[in-house]
Amino acid sequence: MLTHHRKPVCLSLISTDLPLRSVVETACTLYQKDTDKFHLLLTVPPLITCEVASSLGSQDIYHGNHKQAQTPRSPRILWLEISPYRVIMTMQGNDQVSYRHFWEQGVYGVSRYWLPTESLQPHTPMRLRNFTKILSLKGNYLPEYLHLEYELWAEKVQLGSYILNLEIHH
Repeated sequence: MLTHHRKPVCLSLISTDLPLRSVVETACTLYQKDTDKFHLLLTVPPLITCEVASSLGSQDIYHGNHKQAQTPRSPRILWLEISPYRVIMTMQGNDQVSYRHFWEQGVYGVSRYWLPTESLQPHTPMRLRNFTKILSLKGNYLPEYLHLEYELWAEKVQLGSYILNLEIHH
């Protein structure tokens, strides 16, 4: 049972204890995989990266001899696998930060981050844990609202508490 719908969405990520807030409003493609399982695919704007050489002196900065911010050529793809019991979110970018989060209420899930590298060696992901405090999915036939509250952990150090909201407009 694979059906798809084109829908406008608003995706927000907010940290409750750090100065971090991100909001993306765009269109998505919503695929219905089963009665309560959905895949949501959307593109988000590329990250703007700044490259500044560590060897710049004050004369170089004064004369404007520094590199400008660079915008990648293609957007990043965000893919969410959604059910009332678990959410998997994967971000793939063009040599930018990529990640995969696994959330399930009351469970320590795995968050993996792949950071850009200039070497030819395949890079291994940075593995963190997340603890999902709340996972709530609302909607009758199709999902309308997803709410996640979770903590991100590196070993025994908490890296913040986060709220992820996804509104799907029908």
